Amino acid sequence: MRAITIKHPGSAEVLQEIDAPKPIAEKGQLLIKVHTAAINRTDIMRRETTNQQTPYPILGVEVAGEVVENRSDNPAFVPGTRVCGLVNLGGYAEYAVMPADRAILLPDTLDNIAAAGIAEVFLTAYQTLYWLGNLQEGETVLIHAGASGVGTAAIQLAKQLTKATVIVTAGSSEKLAFCQKLGADEQINYKTQDFSTEVARITNGKGVDVILDFIGASYWEKNLASIAIDGRWVLIGMLGGTIVPEIDLATLITKRIQLIGTLLTPRSDQYKAQLTQEFMQVVGPYLADQRVKPIIDRTFTLAQVQEAHEYMEANKNIGKIILTITE
Repeated sequence: MRAITIKHPGSAEVLQEIDAPKPIAEKGQLLIKVHTAAINRTDIMRRETTNQQTPYPILGVEVAGEVVENRSDNPAFVPGTRVCGLVNLGGYAEYAVMPADRAILLPDTLDNIAAAGIAEVFLTAYQTLYWLGNLQEGETVLIHAGASGVGTAAIQLAKQLTKATVIVTAGSSEKLAFCQKLGADEQINYKTQDFSTEVARITNGKGVDVILDFIGASYWEKNLASIAIDGRWVLIGMLGGTIVPEIDLATLITKRIQLIGTLLTPRSDQYKAQLTQEFMQVVGPYLADQRVKPIIDRTFTLAQVQEAHEYMEANKNIGKIILTITE
């Protein structure tokens, strides 16, 4: 089967297509014919990681397709059933294996391109807003990178599930306008505005109850200034660096801030299964009737995977970037 791996760790130029054996589903797993796969930041991190052992893995953690073989005890996944979900690598390929308790049954209202944009961003958004951020009805949340895949999912969930006040940051008027269409109440251009000043104005000096932070070090001081007493600050990315030269812990203590670091991909299979099942119970009906929906920026073919990675690294996308693999 066609699949994408790397020649060695490095830039997008190291991506290469190979002929790989079809994976074998083990007990509790589904063999999926992959129609589409999503590009995620975790794929770029994996591509660049230098301490990997050879042979290098097939990249990709998020797919949509149809069941070819069901090795689980769940009778719902008969061959031909359309599913999407997270895989333990192997997603950039014509076939992949997925734990059955992590598979999401697809409603007819979602095509395969949209379906590939659900699992990683919506599960991450749900996990960070509710499991970790404990966002409550009517609270205020600051979502950085509002036009990213997770950002667009988080805006929709915060508005639909908890009627939160949503403040977003993004770097262009086009991205901010899109966030507003999705339901963001306040939009801040981080390139032309000081977001901490704007948050203070919007919240009358109170600050926000929850921050979803993809940026990290470069936003440290402004996030500290922007968060309310008893606020929950969820760190899910480091696009702005990993090292904060000086940290004054006094503000963390006096504001009683909870600073929570997380990544979804390294979590256990059991954790991902529980998250998937709760997400589908709570959000599944919203997806089925399209009150919330994945935002797709554009698609690339499997042969264009290098271009797709470069497109994400240039931060050109609003929403998800999808690889089309099989018909």
